[in-house]
Amino acid sequence: MISSLPDFPWDSLAPYKERASAVEGGLVDLSVGTPVDPTPEVIQEALRAASDAPGYPQTWGTPALREAVATWFAARRGVADVDPDGVLPTIGSKELVAWLPTLLGIEKGQTVAFPTVAYPTYDVGARIAGATPVAADATTAFGPVTARTAPRLLWLNSPGNPTGQVLGVPHLRKVVRWARQHGVIVASDECYAELDWRTDTERREDGGDSTHREPPTTPSILDPRVCEGSHEGLLAVYSLSKQSNLAGYRAAFVAGDVSLVKRLLEVRKHAGMIMPAPVQAAMIAALADHDHVAEQKARYAARRAILEPALAPFGLTVEHSRAGLYLWSTAGEDSWATIGRLADRGILAAPGAFYGPAGARHVRIALTATDERIATAAERLSTPGYVTTRTLR
Repeated sequence: MISSLPDFPWDSLAPYKERASAVEGGLVDLSVGTPVDPTPEVIQEALRAASDAPGYPQTWGTPALREAVATWFAARRGVADVDPDGVLPTIGSKELVAWLPTLLGIEKGQTVAFPTVAYPTYDVGARIAGATPVAADATTAFGPVTARTAPRLLWLNSPGNPTGQVLGVPHLRKVVRWARQHGVIVASDECYAELDWRTDTERREDGGDSTHREPPTTPSILDPRVCEGSHEGLLAVYSLSKQSNLAGYRAAFVAGDVSLVKRLLEVRKHAGMIMPAPVQAAMIAALADHDHVAEQKARYAARRAILEPALAPFGLTVEHSRAGLYLWSTAGEDSWATIGRLADRGILAAPGAFYGPAGARHVRIALTATDERIATAAERLSTPGYVTTRTLR
């Protein structure tokens, strides 16, 4: 329930931000994955063209938007059979993550499961519904289950935040089979799917089929190789915030099992959870234009190529990080100790402790800063004996 919610973790970074900001040359904030590059003009134009919107928008989204999502799945995710009736726009993906257990009617005595190192909102969503949050990385963690003891909802996150880990087709298929055997709904948070850094060899290994032509993104829970031709019990969650610099638009969607989507729709109609009509129009433009996504990915690839090599001289080892916007790194020490050392060089990152006890010896370093700030961070990290100069206050 609401009273059981944890403190908002980011508030605890305030003293480290102040410490880092005092360094000569200013703060390099690599703590939050918020885009810093401009929203593509093609999307801005679509928003402006739809700005005369005096009537109420459709909670389900316009037919054109739902069709655009289905077309995008076919073009970018290798999923040609998404039913537009199984698509629902959401006001950003965090909103959907936080409210999904409640919208599905999950309640006290039931369980919501998610990875041991995970976006905190999965846990928060379970608590809002009054359900029991459980962190687990494998179905074997639940032991022998029955219809009574199985989790009601299982969250997957691939590419993972904060780890950047990609779940391959064989792994996803195994989870789906287990979930269907035990009546578990699987929701897969896939919002970093377009930012895939794997090599062709890694893609083939993750796909489990060397003859299959891989889509340009990471595997979806709705991929026919994963779901074996049926979306029953499955929901894929996606956001345009990262791929299109649309965090300020709150533009996202959920797709999959038509019956589950219609259940969500009915509650959202009553609750007034409606995406503004101009944003719906902007989403259509964003989903249809793949060039701006490639351009943004190239920007992040260039920043990653500068920042990643600079971590080793600072004593950090990068783990996983095969997709997404973060370098999941460890110095073999408590994450807050690493955060303090980074702050002394004017750099703010996110402690792995934010993402569960299993992340307590890691830090998450974001690529979401300007080219100049990324270059500054790399210089500070890779310079032996770097000494900061603080402004006296």
